[in-house]
Amino acid sequence: MVGTGYVGLVSGACLAEVGCSVTCVDTDAAKIARLQTGELPFFEPGLGELVQRTVARRRLRFATNLGDELKDCDAVFIAVGTPSNDDGEADLRNVEAVAREIGRHLSSYTVVVTKSTVPVGTSLLVRNAIADELATRGIDVAYDVASNPEFLKEGAAIADFLRPDRIVIGVESERAKAVLNQIYRPFVLNGRPLLFMDISSAEVTKYAANAMLAVRISFMNLISRICEEAGANVSDVRRGVGSDPRIGNQFLYAGIGYGGSCFPKDVRALISSGESFGLPMELLRAAEAINESQKLIPVVRLKQLFGALVGRRIAVWGVSFKPNTDDVREAPAIGIINALLDAGAEVVAFDPIAASAAAPLVDPRCVFALDEYLALEDADALILATEWPEFRTPDLEEMAKRMRGRIVIDGRNVLDGDRFREHGFDYSGIGLGSKSSL
Repeated sequence: MVGTGYVGLVSGACLAEVGCSVTCVDTDAAKIARLQTGELPFFEPGLGELVQRTVARRRLRFATNLGDELKDCDAVFIAVGTPSNDDGEADLRNVEAVAREIGRHLSSYTVVVTKSTVPVGTSLLVRNAIADELATRGIDVAYDVASNPEFLKEGAAIADFLRPDRIVIGVESERAKAVLNQIYRPFVLNGRPLLFMDISSAEVTKYAANAMLAVRISFMNLISRICEEAGANVSDVRRGVGSDPRIGNQFLYAGIGYGGSCFPKDVRALISSGESFGLPMELLRAAEAINESQKLIPVVRLKQLFGALVGRRIAVWGVSFKPNTDDVREAPAIGIINALLDAGAEVVAFDPIAASAAAPLVDPRCVFALDEYLALEDADALILATEWPEFRTPDLEEMAKRMRGRIVIDGRNVLDGDRFREHGFDYSGIGLGSKSSL
């Protein structure tokens, strides 16, 4: 497993859990040294225990030299980062570099699997890079290229890998299919599908899935704006719409937008891929625009309420893009905090896990509190930006004692608005027909 980021480390540990012998390889020697002592580079519930257990059973190990690990290897998974370029296109330099390293050391038949999220056509890049290196060496070694996109949700990644909804694999030979079928057989004994298809289809499937979910979120956020203007309640609308079995109720929750490492990057990459074929991608561009404007709704509301924000003290609960992770990439809270500070407000934030990860991304004027109630001291308003479980039923009397004002903006629609109002708070959510309260 090449790459010890989120996908590589989770995948490697889970494969080791079911009996595979796995080596996670990374060129970052310091990172590998920390992993060898049990220190993880990111937070994911249950991953630390899983890594410790599989290392202790000698099924998982860490290394820095890929060439040393390729002997007697049935499959090598490429799980390195594919960040967005300035034009939204996926940067495949890391993928190509790994493919070339494989070509420099390959000595027996191996299935080379792209697990990184990559645009359609990447398998050809990988195949050609390996072929170039083999030609330079003047040898002919059989190998196959395959695509195995990941569908892991941060905060629930281990359960997603061990008990998957489906496993998608793109192959171009029966030999590669047999190898990957053997590796993944333990994960589909519960009857979940192992879907083999051509490589291009597998590459498109990953982007299509994430883009579809992003569009659903943006659609409901657009509906939430209509609800606010009309005095309707988007939560009721969601229940009514989601009850239709053709639609379902997943990813129909209104809020302050999506973030993280997947949806924003993958939507941009699919836009770039489509436009490279001459296809206009208006739907995805609209979803992206809606999402970006949705993130700053709490700031717009506070400006409407207070006018100038200079001197106002605003508390922010949650800075990770979702609960149960320390991932702050493109998290709505980051933009909210920086916009508030730019407007002259004071900001005090709290997150149970992600404060240290967020600190380099926000203006240094932002103060991070040690708990959620300390963040409320003399606050004129509170913005709930991440729906951590511990925020859902707060002590309202304690909040009232701490806060100077009574404004609460629930960016995730998880608080009991009626209860807040009964205690004298001016509560509003997203699309709950409560615009008039501000």
